[in-house]
Amino acid sequence: MKRRRYLPEINSRNLAARQFAERTAINTPIQGTASDMIKMAMIAIHHRIRREGLKVKMIIQVHDELVFEVPQDELTAVSAMVKEEMETVVNLNVPLEVDVSWGTSWSEAH
Repeated sequence: MKRRRYLPEINSRNLAARQFAERTAINTPIQGTASDMIKMAMIAIHHRIRREGLKVKMIIQVHDELVFEVPQDELTAVSAMVKEEMETVVNLNVPLEVDVSWGTSWSEAH
């Protein structure tokens, strides 16, 4: 995704600083890419909601989850749409698998 993170501490003489930079160098591509992907999915879902004239509201992002308020009559269509948009947001050599669940509260949905 063309993300860059500069880590000048990677050459530090201070062992703790250097090791922290090394862990950051390994972790950044994974977490950064995941962050980019969820944001791209949110944009695609927003556009699709608008285009299809749905009443659903995207409420919050929690790490790799999106939470929506969905009218009962849109539940099936929105579930399928969200799953499709999240699984196809980027083309990877491995499948992105998305689970969709619902409930009257975030806790119940889990």
